[in-house]
Amino acid sequence: MNSLFNPVLAGMFGGWEMLLILAVVLLLFGAKKLPELAKGLGKSIKEFKKASDESHEEIADSKPAPKAVEASKPEITKTHGSN
Repeated sequence: MNSLFNPVLAGMFGGWEMLLILAVVLLLFGAKKLPELAKGLGKSIKEFKKASDESHEEIADSKPAPKAVEASKPEITKTHGSN
């Protein structure tokens, strides 16, 4: 069955469930409010993605560069009674 909706939502909900949800939303908010709600939801999602991308960039920029491995000499310690 081909879905006209978002593939992620289509995986969670079938076609009838999506239609039922849309019908309930239409009844609750009315036809005049739906475009406003959709616009607000779209802006929210866009802002969330923008903030998420910025935080990923900040994390990538804040990681220190890998340091070169230095050959270290073993530390020699004297114990009591040794010459």
